Amino acid sequence: MRAFVAIDIPEGIRHKIANLLEALKPTTKSVRWTHPEGMHLTLKFLGELSLDQIEAVKEQLASVRLRAPLSLQVRGAGYFPSERSPRVIWLGISAGPELAELAGHIEESLATVGIPKEKRPFSAHLTLGRLQTPDKILAVKEFLQRHEPLEFGSFTAEEIFLYESRLSPKGSTYRKIARFPVTASP
Repeated sequence: MRAFVAIDIPEGIRHKIANLLEALKPTTKSVRWTHPEGMHLTLKFLGELSLDQIEAVKEQLASVRLRAPLSLQVRGAGYFPSERSPRVIWLGISAGPELAELAGHIEESLATVGIPKEKRPFSAHLTLGRLQTPDKILAVKEFLQRHEPLEFGSFTAEEIFLYESRLSPKGSTYRKIARFPVTASP
C-alpha cells in the first residue's frame, strides 16, 4: 500500500483554492492540476508499505506530539525546483518552528521502523499542479503575479493523518487510514 502522513486543509481554505484553480485552468493545458478536495500538507511520504509496516508506522505516529497547537497560514505561490525551470506549482505554508519540529519528530520516529529519512529538507507547501511542458506557463506566472498577495486563510492543525494513496490515470485518490492528535491531551 502506498502511504503518506499529512495534515488536512479545512474546507473554507480548499474552497478558496478551488476558485483559484478554476481561474488558472484556462491559462494553459500544460499543467495537471490537483483536486482541491484531496488537498493536504504532506509531512512525510512513505512509499509502498506492507500491512505489517503500516501497523508499525501507526504505533510510531501515536507517540508523536507537540507541546502547543500548530497554527498554519496558506499564502503565496512558487515553483519547484525553481521559477526558471518549474516542474511543480505550489502554494506556501507559513508556520512557526513547530511545523518543522513536527515533521522532524515524524521523520525520526519512522526511521526507527525502517522508513528511510528524506534527503531534502522539509518544505511546507500545497501542490497546485504538475507541469507537463514547463515552457508553456507564462500565463500562469502572470496570473499569480497579478493576484499577489495570495492569501487563503489560517487554521490550527489538531490532527495528523496516515493516508493511503491510490494512483490512477485520472490522478491520485486518498483514503484516511488513521488519525493522531498533534498535541497531548490535557
